[in-house]
Amino acid sequence: MEPEELPGAVGEARPAPEGAEERPSTHGTLLSVRDLRIAFAGAEAVRGVSFDVRPREVLALVGESGAGKSLTARALLGMTPPGATVSGEIRLAGSTDLAAARGRRISLVPQDALSALSPVHPVGDQLAAAVRSVHGVSRREARARAVAALERVGVPQAARRSRAYPHEYSGGMRQRAVIAMATLNEPDLVVADEPTTALDAGHREQVLRVLAEQRAAVGAALLLVTHDLDVVREHADRMLVLYAGRTSELGPAGEVLAHPRAPYTAGLLASLPQDGPRRRRLPALPGTPPAPGALPPGCAFAPRCPLATDHCHREEPQPRWTGARLVACHHSDRLTAPAGGNEEERPV
Repeated sequence: MEPEELPGAVGEARPAPEGAEERPSTHGTLLSVRDLRIAFAGAEAVRGVSFDVRPREVLALVGESGAGKSLTARALLGMTPPGATVSGEIRLAGSTDLAAARGRRISLVPQDALSALSPVHPVGDQLAAAVRSVHGVSRREARARAVAALERVGVPQAARRSRAYPHEYSGGMRQRAVIAMATLNEPDLVVADEPTTALDAGHREQVLRVLAEQRAAVGAALLLVTHDLDVVREHADRMLVLYAGRTSELGPAGEVLAHPRAPYTAGLLASLPQDGPRRRRLPALPGTPPAPGALPPGCAFAPRCPLATDHCHREEPQPRWTGARLVACHHSDRLTAPAGGNEEERPV
């Protein structure tokens, strides 16, 4: 079955959506997402998520499995699964025509490169087809561009390997090939959905480096879906933390990682291995995220949160801006704040 097409502006955008980035950015806005909601059989898996992506920036989308990261990313390309009901507004460079933008202005680096590539066509032919679909050049020119793209991502003997089939590539080489495909038409935005999940640590770093190089070379922004906070630390400008399909925290990656203001973010950070000679048992977040159709009353994170009070179990917190940070928590002031605070807090 083909994925459902998301035409962009679906339904009516609600006034003052949760998490809306109302303040104008001095760097402009490339992608604007407002009040994105994705439901299956009436159960919302993504619940009113709003964010911007600025030109050339890297925004990391973070959270546990089931947080709604991949669904949110796929909605940007009009590739939500069959049966999904999508509402909200998505604008890329001011346009809501996502179908026309896919492959041209926005592209995808998928989690599983083997399933993303056709098993019955050589890799080079698939890249050449992507070139011709956008530029309408001759087969010979498209072929030359495909080989050059494979060379740029470090595929050895690119002319010869372009005639090979995906199963003849290693996992790392396949991922390089899909990065080449995602960037060869010089998009404005690349969406990378857990691009290194199936790779070992060595290949992971190589692929991330290649992705960073190619994105920078074409001047694209990157939406990086990941559960790996070390990757966020090394590659992201800002990060958006999702929990149970809703914004938990948004802000500059360095600040969020150094001083989380949402207990959920703090819990994710506490579970990371720490440098040092002594090994310690890693703390883990108790419990599991709720299913979309079985959300608890109040804050969805309250049953797992060490700071939760009766108020948390009764009333869902609304995202509020504090300086450059957006946080949805009744008790964010109880977490460590950056030195020199005095930041103005205001509702969204």
